[in-house]
Order: sequence, then structure tokens, then C-alpha cells
Amino acid sequence: MTETNDSPDTTPTPDEAPNAQPNPEGTPEATAPAEPQGMEIDRDARMWAMLCHLTGLVGVIGPLVVWLIKKEDSPFVDEQGKEAVNFQLTMLIYGIVAGLLCFVCIGFILAPALGIVALILLIIAGIKANDGHHYRYPPYLIIRFIK
Repeated sequence: MTETNDSPDTTPTPDEAPNAQPNPEGTPEATAPAEPQGMEIDRDARMWAMLCHLTGLVGVIGPLVVWLIKKEDSPFVDEQGKEAVNFQLTMLIYGIVAGLLCFVCIGFILAPALGIVALILLIIAGIKANDGHHYRYPPYLIIRFIK
């Protein structure tokens, strides 16, 4: 006589458990998301990361000072501080080029547009950093001086 196994197969299909991976025993385990959630970053780190971005309103000195003082406290502040300093250095270079282009009248249009774009991106970056997101400025707009 042969025995038949009437018990249903308990192994989930890929559609049922997209994040499940079998462990050595063959049962599925859920994997953790690759991106850390906003609540995993403490409140002080989020505040200092936000300040790194928003002190860019006073130029490159603001983010540089905040980043240099607080970069050892949290990897999140270090990352966001580098991002803010890189953005401010890039905007400084773009501002100098726009100022030079004022001699051929193009700079009078570029300089205000650059200021508006920089202000909008600073506000977005500050909000995202305060929410605990690892914000990156658009790669086609920023030069990464500090890695």
C-alpha cells in the first residue's frame, strides 16, 4: 500500500510572500526592508540634519559649521551634512558663473532662477531630513566635492 499525503503544501508561493525567504529549515521568514524607516533615526539627529540643510540660507558657512560640529554624533547627520555642504558649494559656483554672465545679460535671468531653485530644494531637503529620509539632491544638479 502506498500512503498519500492529504495535507496541503504550506510553502507560500512568491505571490503570497514576496519578502519571505526560506531559512535552513525550509520555513519562510520575512526579511527586513533595506531602507531604514524614519523612526529608527533619533529625534536629535533628524533635527541637526534638518539644520544642516536649512542653514544653507546663510550660505556655505552655515551647513559647514553644523556638519563639522555634529558629524561625529550620528551617521545620518554626517551624511546629510555632506550633502548640504556639497549643494552649497555647487550653488556658490553656479552663482559666480551667473554673476559673470551678467556681463552678457544672461546672468540677470539665471541668478534669480538659481536662487528660487536653491530655496525650493533647501526647503524640501530640510523637510525630508526632519522626517528621517536620506535625502539626496538631484545628481544632475550637484557636484559631490565631499564623498
